Amino acid sequence: MTGIVAKNFDSADETRPFVEGKGNVALLNTDQGPVGKAVFEPGWQWSKHVKPLAGTESCQAAHVGYIISGRMKIVMDDGESVDTGPGDFISVTPGHDAWVLGDESCVMIDWAGFGDYAKPA
Repeated sequence: MTGIVAKNFDSADETRPFVEGKGNVALLNTDQGPVGKAVFEPGWQWSKHVKPLAGTESCQAAHVGYIISGRMKIVMDDGESVDTGPGDFISVTPGHDAWVLGDESCVMIDWAGFGDYAKPA
């Protein structure tokens, strides 16, 4: 391993599209694990655009991330919810749905939950 590693999401190691072209997740593989940058297009909802790929009733990924732009609502299976936006740090346990709020794409960096995200089951 070298002392410095620099990678760019524009030349990601892997890119996974969401159903109906509602965005994608770009992954960088690092020695510390995968880091992902997701673009969720307006109208995107996990239960519509990732659930068919995941094959689970709700998102079972744990997320630790940062919202760069746009807004997203996250609703846990027990009903707890939060609206997130630019500058917000999030930590979300498995068992949730989420969707884009408004007409701007939501862009998020996640260094915990995108390794298997949107990967066909």
